[in-house]
Amino acid sequence: MYKVCVIGCGGIAQVHVAALTAMEGVTLSACCDIVPERAQAYAEKFRCTPYTDYETLLEKEKPDAVHLCTPHYLHTPMAEAAAERGIHVFTEKPPVISRDEWARLQKAAEKVNVGVCLQNRYNPNVKKAQEILSSGEMGKVKGVRATVFWDRGPAYYATGDWRGKWETAGGGAIANQTVHTLDLLLRFLGKPDKILCHMANRHLPGLVEVEGTVEGYFESEGKRGIYFATNAWCDNTPVMIEIAAEKGTLRIDGDDLFITRDGQTEKLPFDMPTPVGKSYWGSGHFACIEDYYRCLEQGKPFRNNMDGIRTVIETMLTMYEQGRKEMQ
Repeated sequence: MYKVCVIGCGGIAQVHVAALTAMEGVTLSACCDIVPERAQAYAEKFRCTPYTDYETLLEKEKPDAVHLCTPHYLHTPMAEAAAERGIHVFTEKPPVISRDEWARLQKAAEKVNVGVCLQNRYNPNVKKAQEILSSGEMGKVKGVRATVFWDRGPAYYATGDWRGKWETAGGGAIANQTVHTLDLLLRFLGKPDKILCHMANRHLPGLVEVEGTVEGYFESEGKRGIYFATNAWCDNTPVMIEIAAEKGTLRIDGDDLFITRDGQTEKLPFDMPTPVGKSYWGSGHFACIEDYYRCLEQGKPFRNNMDGIRTVIETMLTMYEQGRKEMQ
């Protein structure tokens, strides 16, 4: 039985808590938020102890693992504090917002098991696409393109003063919204040997510092990758990822998967889990969190450990190093 605590009682925490309270072998002992009313509300709903200071929680509760559902700039220092006490860490994305934090988090992961919530790797349509490509029936991958059109306006940034700032959010369209999409693109494309990135804040200049629109070009062993994401659209539409292969294409469109070959397009059926929270967060959270604890129990490497996320994190950091220059 793993004793677990959740730090941060905002919107995404509800997804983690829903998974934890539904799992066998895990007990939620405490929650923490700097806003006492939020911590108390979670504690009453999920029958656990509320805290407003995470270090007090770590000392008094002595959990086996903590879930970090806090603003981005807190992920690494909180993970370090847990690791110093021998407490395992499961953190929301992005786990880091700088090269320095990336180096520090890897050191923390030498002491405990650090896992990252890149839940879309567990989506049924993503897993099926990987199966098809691995079978060789579509031939070699030639390229991958991914697009995200979402809406993040003034009301969104008014919900947290850490959002929209380089120092505390680390970024916008990539780090805060679409790192999951970038992750999947790179999983199908491979580690890039060429990265080119452009960023802009077109729709909220003066309100936020970070990018609202980003365009990326990648090359990986002759394969091409195109990535376009924007928060300037008027709605939150399904993410699209298309893999062009020698014998056809695979298109992930939201929860669906389409396969095109010989001029015919087929939609593959899936029994999709019901997502908790916003639909565009994806439906893989439960599978991701269950896998983390399964790996802890069995002593196996977790798919989203430091080695498993290296490509997407280092690519993201390189994109920001390039893209921020033209925004200054």
